[in-house]
Amino acid sequence: MPDPTCDIGLIGLAVMGQNLVLNMNDHGFRVAVFNRTVSKVDDFLANEATGTQVMGAHSIQELGSLLKRPRRIMLMVKAGDTVDHMIDQILPCLEPGDIIIDGGNSLFTDSNRRTKRLADKGILFIGTGVSGGEEGARHGPSIMPGGNPAAWPHVKPIFQAIAAKVEDGTPCCDWVGEDGAGHFVKMVHNGIEYGDMQLICEAYDLLQHGLGLKPGELAGVFANWNTGELDSYLIEITSHIFAKKDDDGAPMVDKILDTAGQKGTGKWTVISALDTGQPVTLIGESVFARCLSALKEERMAASKVLTGPTAKADAGDRATFIEDVRRALYCSKIVSYAQGYMLLRAAAAENKWNLNMGGIALMWRGGCIIRSRFLGKIKEAFDKNPAITNLLLDSFFSDAVLQYQASWRRAVAHAVTVGVPTPAFSTALAFFDGYRTARLPQNLLQAQRDYFGAHTYERVDQPRGQFFHTNWTGHGGRVSSGTYNV
Repeated sequence: MPDPTCDIGLIGLAVMGQNLVLNMNDHGFRVAVFNRTVSKVDDFLANEATGTQVMGAHSIQELGSLLKRPRRIMLMVKAGDTVDHMIDQILPCLEPGDIIIDGGNSLFTDSNRRTKRLADKGILFIGTGVSGGEEGARHGPSIMPGGNPAAWPHVKPIFQAIAAKVEDGTPCCDWVGEDGAGHFVKMVHNGIEYGDMQLICEAYDLLQHGLGLKPGELAGVFANWNTGELDSYLIEITSHIFAKKDDDGAPMVDKILDTAGQKGTGKWTVISALDTGQPVTLIGESVFARCLSALKEERMAASKVLTGPTAKADAGDRATFIEDVRRALYCSKIVSYAQGYMLLRAAAAENKWNLNMGGIALMWRGGCIIRSRFLGKIKEAFDKNPAITNLLLDSFFSDAVLQYQASWRRAVAHAVTVGVPTPAFSTALAFFDGYRTARLPQNLLQAQRDYFGAHTYERVDQPRGQFFHTNWTGHGGRVSSGTYNV
């Protein structure tokens, strides 16, 4: 057997795995690789990894023999049972203190379980989110590690070397927290990504149908937006998409079927929001919008039966309307991130994670899909007040929303008038209006619950935590139901 000279091993040579390996090699780390389809190892070494220090292994045992101690093995395989099966195959080759890293999009509860299970065997586990797609993996992703803290010093030099860097050279990678914290933060990142993409689609739809802009014009609008406060990766690539032509010279975007796919992380985010009782409405609407888009045949049939407004409302001055939509997009984006951070805070409390909220924004500042100028302002908000309960209460974000809300309302109102669906714009505005309202109509809802189910209520003239029941009909009994919350 050769001497153990490799710094880290990686299993799973799909494009993300390959690009991470090449990224590590570029930064001076020696990587050993293995793949279940062993022929991929030789193919990778003969092509993408030719001329590098990467070493191939044709068995897991050989992979383990190539690694310096403590052995570090990173899995880039499909989330779910595949991860557990691969861990079971690796374990016989490891000894106490060795490290397994799951770099896939695993559900955070799976990472909770794996951290504890492997700790019982003396093995250190890291569940890490990796964002940035193929390009990020190759040239600098955002990396969000969590799991067993004892493992972090052993992987920190590698992860922070290959991660994206912000302007001052700070890596977009730091320790997130114990157990499944890293994968939870990656899940929320992906949920926010769903929201950002849906908001951009709604802005496109409003400008397309509300103002009649063509893809070439939209390319210019989005390129202009990318020079200001909406500066971000997703806005930038959207301008490129609108500019792209098919082989016949027609806009490529017009040739693409309007049915969106999804891999589940958005759904997981919404389920976690429901489990923790957090009103993460915008990500929820973004997931449902993808579900609705998938009902293509039903929508085609419905379009022949269900009609909307027949007269198009006047959008007014072109430049003013475009600016209204831009501001609506910005305000809705603020709400989306505020909701995402509400979920992070709730999960941290529930799981006893000490999440660095500003640090998370910094990790998302570069390399990942939602990277944007905007995230620097979130970092500043938490630097000013680490205990802030909601980003909407930070002066930068509250000033922006209060300054832009008239435009936001005009854009949503115009969408309603012309029949353009804007579920994310609309729910963001509804959340803003609900959050800023001192007294909501749920006093009536609680009265209804007490009427039909004796579920009790609290009173405005009594201290919180005291519950009352009214015999609304004169026929009810004196016994009330137990109270409970979501």
